[in-house]
Amino acid sequence: MDDLQILARTLFGEARGEGDEGIEAVACVVMNRYQAKKWFTGYEVKNGKKIPSIAQTCLKKAQFSCWNKNDANYKLLIQPDLQAYGFKKCLKIAEKALSGGLIDFTNGALFYHTRQVKPVWAKNKAPCYVTGNHLFYNDIE
Repeated sequence: MDDLQILARTLFGEARGEGDEGIEAVACVVMNRYQAKKWFTGYEVKNGKKIPSIAQTCLKKAQFSCWNKNDANYKLLIQPDLQAYGFKKCLKIAEKALSGGLIDFTNGALFYHTRQVKPVWAKNKAPCYVTGNHLFYNDIE
């Protein structure tokens, strides 16, 4: 699968229950991670050179829970022809992000979690952006 499919499936797996703003916010995080070229950026090798990859950033181990093999979303996301309700919206938002049409409104967020979880890395941190069920952070190392 290419960057568009992997990004759209990541958005679907991570935020399909949110409105456009929530899905776009997750897309901002993916793009911010891709552009940061830090430990959470995924790479692929082309012509012997290691280059940042949006798909590999999404698929990097333990980065987006929807790609964990034990996650409830995983079996859905690996279907060759994903036709689930809401996926077309995620495809449109992924296209917008990949074309440069999505302006980062999350204040540079690189991490997020839902309100239902309280990860150790977010302890004593203030979210830089909140929408729907997700809290976003830009001050995590």
